[in-house]
Amino acid sequence: MVQSITSDRTSASEKTERRYDIDWIRIFGMVTIFFYHCGRFFNLEDWHVKNNALSSGISIILEILEIWMMPLFFIISAMSSNYSLTKRSPKQYIVERFKRLIVPLIFGTLVIIVPVQVYIERASHGQFSGSFIDFYPHYFDGLYAFGGNFAWMGLHLWYLEFLFIFSMLTLPLFMLGVKKKNSPSVSHVFSFFTKPGAIFLLAIPLILMEMFVGQYRDSIGIQSFGSWSLLTYLLFFITGFFLSLDVRFKGTIEKHRVPALLIAAGITLLGIVSYLYSLESVGKYQDVLTAAASWCWLLAIFGFGSRYLTFNHAILKYANEAVLPFYILHQTVIVIFGFWIMDWELGLLAKYLLLSLSSFVTIMLVYEFLIRRINLMRFLFGMK
Repeated sequence: MVQSITSDRTSASEKTERRYDIDWIRIFGMVTIFFYHCGRFFNLEDWHVKNNALSSGISIILEILEIWMMPLFFIISAMSSNYSLTKRSPKQYIVERFKRLIVPLIFGTLVIIVPVQVYIERASHGQFSGSFIDFYPHYFDGLYAFGGNFAWMGLHLWYLEFLFIFSMLTLPLFMLGVKKKNSPSVSHVFSFFTKPGAIFLLAIPLILMEMFVGQYRDSIGIQSFGSWSLLTYLLFFITGFFLSLDVRFKGTIEKHRVPALLIAAGITLLGIVSYLYSLESVGKYQDVLTAAASWCWLLAIFGFGSRYLTFNHAILKYANEAVLPFYILHQTVIVIFGFWIMDWELGLLAKYLLLSLSSFVTIMLVYEFLIRRINLMRFLFGMK
């Protein structure tokens, strides 16, 4: 998500070939997150600000997106790690990750981006009256989610925080992977997973992890970050790096794209039916089914991307560079516009279109004229 992804190199001397499909998938994922957070204004769950009319249908759509949305970004980021480590030393890798992740996290958490969301949440929930200027000194009173206001996890910027932590935790393992990926024993493992159907077996560790953390939903299995536990995200991250180590995985995933899509759609449909009709016989296996569906959705997305998105375009470089600043800005802008229109008497569709269009245009204008062209702002938003 935070840097260009290229295909793997089979040797240190070979020129790296750019994976345009991964670039397009990253952009597709960011657009999905944007429309997802626009939907949070209307679904049945509590959020920073809510519309005056809610929708159970939107809730179902968002739950479907949660199956694969954030796992997709952890896998893409792991692929990025492999590319980065093939041309950087561990020290350079750490510095690069700090600049791309921690600098915008600190900036966003302390300056307007995150504090204004907390302010709007408190104001819209009747917990504070007054202007943002009046509220800002109180932003540092206590910890958010523990009765206070300071958003220690950066609200939607939690992804940057935990991606940096994951990058540091896995650095020794990833360095070993880069070093050993051409060894006969590792190549033999890669060969096994390129056999017909074997790629689906990589869902098993994810299923087992979800079965494990599912017993501890109040602690290590808490799903407050994108509806998955942090340990499961870590496993997605490691799995993504594994897939980036051998170029054969690209073709293998592409060949399995149709069955993966059919399985993912089937499991998801079963989950919807179970939800609508309270099928306990299915519900008790929800963690297993969700993990399996997630892996199949991911295989389908990468498979169809590999098949149809391997081309460059004039818009690709611009959009690819804009992804990280767009991510940092998007939820704050959505919350601001949502707070403005929350009591307007408009139909759900009209209000959703108004919210999404006004937010998108504002984000792109801020990016183009206040971030992209100013070096200090580029640095603060994790750009080169």
